[in-house]
Amino acid sequence: MDFILKPSTLIKRYKRFLADVIVTDEHNSATELTIHCANTGAMTGCAEPGDTVWYSTSDNVKRKYPNSWELTLSQAKHWICVNTLRANQLAEEAITRGNIAEFAQHTELKREVKYGEENSKIDFHLYDKDGRETYIEVKSVTLLQAQQGYFPDAVTQRGQKHLRELMAMTEKGHRAVLLFAVLHSGINNVKPAEHIDATYAKLLHEASQQGVEIIAYKACFTKDKQKFTLTLKTKVPVIL
Repeated sequence: MDFILKPSTLIKRYKRFLADVIVTDEHNSATELTIHCANTGAMTGCAEPGDTVWYSTSDNVKRKYPNSWELTLSQAKHWICVNTLRANQLAEEAITRGNIAEFAQHTELKREVKYGEENSKIDFHLYDKDGRETYIEVKSVTLLQAQQGYFPDAVTQRGQKHLRELMAMTEKGHRAVLLFAVLHSGINNVKPAEHIDATYAKLLHEASQQGVEIIAYKACFTKDKQKFTLTLKTKVPVIL
């Protein structure tokens, strides 16, 4: 996935969906700008004042805030994709390109399919050549603490529901997979954040025991001036 992005310096994130940044032009003139933040999480370690924020610009004239926060270059020099909408896009690209070995045999992919008993939508519904169904839920991982990657970064009732739904699919004989999309260059493995959401951590262990496959793939970040390429392709361990 390719992006053309512009740099800025973070002042603060607020109201969950907004951030103020400072943009400096070629004449070294600084302007304050409000941009949209498509991330409902805590963004711990991803949104410190002084971080470099890279943002995209939409050509949709109806948008109140046409600029969107895409990446953070932290003061520890880690690249982080904070736009959680990109996780599914990167996962779909990786699946269709064959970068995720676990899904190499799929023949059909559908997005946002209604399923389960709790009014859910699965991120991806796959079929293989034998007609077997696979249900895939994607979660974006950006929390790094003491050199360890964690999910979630805040209590997630929605995430708990998704684990219950995946377990229900395995009980019906279907294949169910939780895919952690690691969008932080400093994270090399993923653990459940029991210290943040003990219920989610407990459900994740139960899901693994009941046959839900839990895997993690890490994004590669490359940069050429203002052009960025993100590719989800490197498998990393999940520690349960």
